[in-house]
Order: sequence, then structure tokens, then C-alpha cells
Amino acid sequence: MGRFDGWPEQAFDVLLRLDGEPTMEERRRLRDDRERLVRQPMVALLQDIADMDPAYEDFFVWGFDKMIWPWQRQRALFLMGDGNQCIVTFDLDGLVVQGHRWNRRLGGYRTAVAGPAGEQLVDILATLQGKGYELSGDVMERTPHGFPPGHDRAHLLRHRTLTATKYLGCEDWLHTPTARAHVFDALEELRPFMRWLADHVHSDR
Repeated sequence: MGRFDGWPEQAFDVLLRLDGEPTMEERRRLRDDRERLVRQPMVALLQDIADMDPAYEDFFVWGFDKMIWPWQRQRALFLMGDGNQCIVTFDLDGLVVQGHRWNRRLGGYRTAVAGPAGEQLVDILATLQGKGYELSGDVMERTPHGFPPGHDRAHLLRHRTLTATKYLGCEDWLHTPTARAHVFDALEELRPFMRWLADHVHSDR
């Protein structure tokens, strides 16, 4: 192990030059520097984490796009199976790690949340919040049809998607291999959430 050495300080210079509304010509001029200083460190980071634990072997690192958004932040994800993803983002604000559920079909998620397993999810999410995670997602205004509005877990039943986000910040360790440990630790904190989703929610239900 040891591909990842951190993001060089010049990575922030590149992202700063991409801030706002740079022209396509400006993006092309910065493309090689962005690949070398921003994207390749992310690739190395995910390769190292995959070496640390085979659960993270299936990953994807975004490339470039016609839209400006992907140029201004480097996003990558670990595919955890059945619509579940762990997402790592690097931008001018530093590093962010997320656990995310993409609900193609909501039946399985709602059944699990409403049943006995939902109590375990509440505990898992409370633990994550205690560790600095924020919960968000695409949320319906009302409790879905078939569930009483006064259900103990109505707030979770209203989620079409569910995301737990931790902002790791923009500290000096970003420029060192130590960043790898910070990301790995956050992924491990998310693991009970990812495991609950894998055990109780299936995309075909």
C-alpha cells in the first residue's frame, strides 16, 4: 500500500481557477493539471482503501463532463450493492464522506422501516448523528399511503432517498497520506448503516 500521498496544495489552486463560470477553453487548459493534481489522488486513495478492505473493491471515480459541476469537485463512490453507495467528495471545502441509499423501488425500504428492523435503523442513525453526521434526502411532505401519519418512524418513511453525510473538513492532513485513515474511519462508521440497508432493503421490492 502507499499509492496515495494526499492532495498537493496546488490542487486547491486548480479548483479555485475552476470556480465560478470558467469557459470551456479555460477548462481545457486546466484539464491536465486537474487530472494530475485532483483526480489522480482520488484514484490512488480509493485504490489504497480497496487494498485495506475488499468490501471497498468496487469503486468508480468521476471523470470530466460538459457541465461545470464535475470539474469543480472530484467525486468518487464505492458501490456497496443493491443501490447503496458510499460517496467521497473533494472540493474547495475539503473532504466529505456520505452513505447513500438510492431507492429504485420504495416498497422494500418502507416495509423494513415500518417493521421491527426499523427500530435498529433509528439507533444506527442516532449513533451517526452523535458522530457528526447529517441526515438528508429526498423527503415527501406526507407519510406515504398505507402508513398512519402518527407512525413512530413516519419521518423515515417519508424518505425517498436517505443520505448520511460527514464533513471531514479542509485540514493540513489533506496534503498527507493521513487523509486515507480519516476517510477509511468514516467509511467504517457508515458500515452499520450500509449493512442495515443491504440486509433489509432490496431494489426489486
